[in-house]
Parts: sequence; structure tokens; C-alpha cells
Amino acid sequence: MTLSKPKNDTSNMRINPARLWDSLMDMAKIGPGIAGGNNRQTLTDEDAEGRALFQSWCEAAGMTMGVDTMGNMFATRAGEDPDALPVYMGSHLDTQPTGGKYDGVLGVLGGLEAVRTMNDLGVKTKHPIVVANWTNEEGTRFAPAMLASGVFAGKHTQDWAYDRVDAEGLTFGDELKRIGWVGSEPVGARKMHAMFELHIEQGPILEAEGKDIGVVTHGQGLRWIECTVTGKESHTGSTPMPMRKNAGRGLARITELVHEIAMKHQPNSVGAIGHVDVYPNSRNIIPGKVVFTIDFRSHLQDVIDAMLEEFYDKAPKLCEDIDVTLETEIVGQFNPPAFDDACVSAVRNAAETLGYSHMDIVSGAGHDACWINDLYPTAMIMCPCVDGLSHNEAEDISPEWAAAGADVLLHAVLESAEIVN
Repeated sequence: MTLSKPKNDTSNMRINPARLWDSLMDMAKIGPGIAGGNNRQTLTDEDAEGRALFQSWCEAAGMTMGVDTMGNMFATRAGEDPDALPVYMGSHLDTQPTGGKYDGVLGVLGGLEAVRTMNDLGVKTKHPIVVANWTNEEGTRFAPAMLASGVFAGKHTQDWAYDRVDAEGLTFGDELKRIGWVGSEPVGARKMHAMFELHIEQGPILEAEGKDIGVVTHGQGLRWIECTVTGKESHTGSTPMPMRKNAGRGLARITELVHEIAMKHQPNSVGAIGHVDVYPNSRNIIPGKVVFTIDFRSHLQDVIDAMLEEFYDKAPKLCEDIDVTLETEIVGQFNPPAFDDACVSAVRNAAETLGYSHMDIVSGAGHDACWINDLYPTAMIMCPCVDGLSHNEAEDISPEWAAAGADVLLHAVLESAEIVN
């Protein structure tokens, strides 16, 4: 893909920082957390309210809203060439149960602010521009993460996605219908000229290096392995220690194994267990079943494969030795993406044009852009976050960091969409 340079001098073009920050704070009022962050999980009433606010802002900016059958939202600003494919930008509005105000949201509202700025300046582009809100990026309520963009990219079928079940036994399809966001567009029918996603880093590198912008060249691949360890429920006080079949011990042994495997494959490889359900979860009953999810990640495919091989080789024996059984299922996966060279260059060009300090970086987290990258030219822009903290209500960024990221997004998109006036 070849991207043309903007025809006009855009070096002084900036977004409105106060307006962007006000939008972030207004969205944060919906689904407030208990410690300053947000709990706006996908397909909840709070998610529906956030979607409605986003739609109202987009329509006020002169955009038209389309929604597909996975609930993905696409707000379009018309281009001058009706046959030109759109340039997309966006991220997600859903949060973790104890999430921050910026993870995902900055990418959606930064895209909206870029369009508002184009409107303010009377900028016209050859290509239409679309701001997207992808459904269920977090995957915390309905696994896996990036579910709707995964269906868009053909990684999952829609029927399979609709059948995903949350902890209360509710299905994705039923909840999408309940909140009123089942669209009419066939999922995956849209075509793209390019896609750009702005996101907070969710790590400490940019802040530690004193850089304004991360130019994301690659993403980490991941495997989520859902494990079920089955033992036998029995009374904690009257069951002799040698006769116990304690599923909790299986969890403990595998937790340590996961850590050891990840440490063997440094640098940049990680592994942890973050979601655990213990049954029957009673103080005086030895656990008869534990269900938990392992998260292995690396930006190198051969490393991911090696970590999985070691896990599958050792984990069953650890459980067998203590007389419990292990069942596993891959519930989330994608291979390490390398983002499009031309789109990455557009991001780097924008940072340099604007005078922002920048560095190349590998994304340590999964993003909707990782799936879209399999279909269309894609790149990501990152801004720092305080102490690298994310997926936490204490997640924080500065207005200046937000503005810098949105400025770079604006310029990268304009390079791709081609200014015509």
C-alpha cells in the first residue's frame, strides 16, 4: 500500500485538547467504578448508555452511524471520492470490571476529536473517514477478547460468538439484543483503505523513556488456555490429608509452572493466571473443581509455541501426581502481528512533523487492530500512562499525552485519507 503525503502544509494543525479531555471525562461518568475508574462491561446497560452518548456526539459532528450484527459501531464522515475506500480509526468503549477511564476510550474519542478538528478547519479528504467502536474488546464478560473484531476478520463465526456465555449464564447474542444494539449490517462486509488505532501503552516504557509517542511496529501474540482441574469435594476438617483430591493444589502447581515457563523465555514473554473460579468456594469444603485461564504472550511465534509445548508436557503430570485431573481448551488466540510498513511510517511521519518525541515499540496487549491487520493495512499509536498501570481504576494519563496521541492520529489519518482542499 502506498500512502500519499497531504497536499497542504498541516504542520500547525492540532486537535482541541480541552474538548477531547472533556469528552473523556463525560464518558467516564457512565458506569463509574468504586475507586475513580469505570465498570462499563460489554453489553450491560452502562455499555448501551455509553454507545448512545457516542452516537449523539458523532451525529452532532455530521457523521452517519452504521451498526453491524455484532454491535460494532461505525460513524462515517463522507469523502470527496464516492468510490474511495474509507480510512478507519477507533478502538473500544467497554471496560474491565475495575477498569480505567482511558483504555480503549481514548482511541474512540480521539478519533471523534480528529473528525471534529477536520470540521473546524474545513478539511476535506478524498477518502471517507470512519470512527469505530468495536464490541467486547476486553473479553472480561464474554471470552475471548476482541470478540467482535475477530468475527469481522473471520477468526470466529457469528453463531459461535452469539453463544458465548458470561458468569451468570447469559449469552452474548441475547444480551446484545436486550440492550438494543444488534445492527442490520452483515459483520465483515465493510472494506478499508487503512486503519489506525490510538491506545494508551498499558506499560511503563514510554513514560520511563520520556517519550510522547509510541510508534507500534508489532503486537504480541497470545494464547488463553482455560483449564479445569477436577478433584473431589470433601470436608476440610474430617478428610485425612493423604486421602484428599484437592483441585486447589492443581491450581497452585500450575500457577508456579506458568511463571517458570514465562521466565525461561525472556525478554518480552509473559505468562500468568488472572481468572479463577473455585467450586464450591466454601470455607470448609476442599475444592472439587477449579476453572482458571492462563495467559501466555510473546511477539515471537516460535516462543509462544515453545511455551505451549512445555505447558502441555508438564501440567498433566503435575495434576496426576496429586490425584486430580486436568482438562484444557484454547479460548483465545492470535499470532503476533507485524503492522503495515506504510501505515507505521505515516505514524512516525506525523510524530516528527509535530515535533513529538517518539520511539518504536511492541504492544504488550491485544487490540482490535491486531485482527484488522490481517485484512487491511493497519497501525497503532500509543501514548504513555502513569506507571504503566492499566486494567485498574487508578489508570491515569495526562491531558498533554492524550492530545499528543490524538494529534498524531489526526495527521496519520490525513496522510492516508488525502487532503483535497
